[in-house]
Amino acid sequence: MILAIESASTDPSVAVAEADGEPLVVDGWSGRPGQSRELLPRLLAAVERASRQLGDTTAVAVGIGPGSFTGLRVGMSLAKGLAFGLQVPIVGIPSLAAWLAAEPDARAALARAGAHEVFVLVRGTLDPAIVHEDGLPEAIRSEPVAAPEELASALALAEGRPPLRAAGSVAALAAERLAGDAPAGDDLRRLEPAYLRMPRGVRELPAESVKWL
Repeated sequence: MILAIESASTDPSVAVAEADGEPLVVDGWSGRPGQSRELLPRLLAAVERASRQLGDTTAVAVGIGPGSFTGLRVGMSLAKGLAFGLQVPIVGIPSLAAWLAAEPDARAALARAGAHEVFVLVRGTLDPAIVHEDGLPEAIRSEPVAAPEELASALALAEGRPPLRAAGSVAALAAERLAGDAPAGDDLRRLEPAYLRMPRGVRELPAESVKWL
C-alpha cells in the first residue's frame, strides 16, 4: 500500500493506493486557511476507508512542488515522518507533473509562485517556467488547465481544474518509479521540496547552502 500526499497548493489531497499505484481512496479539499493541518487526519481517515492499516504501508509518496512554501514544508515533513516511522521507502514526485496526470485534458499546470507570478508546466515539457500573470498566453487562459481554485479565480482562467485528485497520481507515478529505476525510493535525508525560488523576503543565498525545510 502506498500513502500519497500532495500539498503544493491551497487544494491539497491525500491518497491510499495499492502497491502498483491503483488508487483505493483519494481525498482532496479546497480553499480553507490552514488546510495543511488536515493532511494527517484525512490521510488516516483514507486508510480506514480503504479498510487497511498503517502497517500495510509499503511506500510513502509526496509531491515535491514547486508551489506553496508552507504547504510543501508541511507535506514533506509528514511524508518523511511516516516513511521513517514505518521504515518504508519515500518517493518524491514533481507536483505539476502529477496535476497533469490527474487531468489528462489539461494543456498545462499552474501553481502560485508569488503575488503576481505563476509556475507553469506545459504538457510535453520537462521543466516549469516562472511567468508573470500579465504574460500568460491566451491559450492557457482559455483552455483547460490544472490550477488551484483560488489561482484560477485570480487569473480569470476559463477552464481551471483544481488538482483535488493529484495525490492519486502522485501514488501512481511513485509506483512506476519503485517498479523501475528507483526500487529503494529516494534518500530520506536528502529529499526536499523543489522550490525553484527562495522564500519571500530572502533576496540571495549566503555563502553556504541553505535547506528550506
